[in-house]
Amino acid sequence: MTISSSEQILVPANTRVTAKGDGQPVDVSATSNRVYLVTLSITQIIEQESLDLSIYGSADGTTWTAKSIAAFAQQFYTGEYPLLLDLTAHPEVKFLRAHWEVARWGRGTETPMFEFGVTMKEVPPEILREATAEAKTLA
Repeated sequence: MTISSSEQILVPANTRVTAKGDGQPVDVSATSNRVYLVTLSITQIIEQESLDLSIYGSADGTTWTAKSIAAFAQQFYTGEYPLLLDLTAHPEVKFLRAHWEVARWGRGTETPMFEFGVTMKEVPPEILREATAEAKTLA
């Protein structure tokens, strides 16, 4: 799914999950830059649960990397969480897919429930150059 030429959807907004799962493959082979800002937006939760979300890569959209190429920190609360994904070290990756694991503990139902979405935008090269130059001046 694509919102615009630079923003793509890894998991549609307000997707409700109660078990582990995977998003649909997203083709990134035509993107001009290999650096993305991935945003996890958690809109609803129940208490005492966790969400682990990671990104896997593939050369063909069928066979996925054995290990994730990026992962968000484990989340427990609603909010927006950014992650910079740099694929320059993974030139073989043409497709990306989100994978999630959910867990729940404590009182009440044992079934976890999260409502979330994941989007990604290419980071323009000029912004990367600017940020790199600024970081060097601060070092």
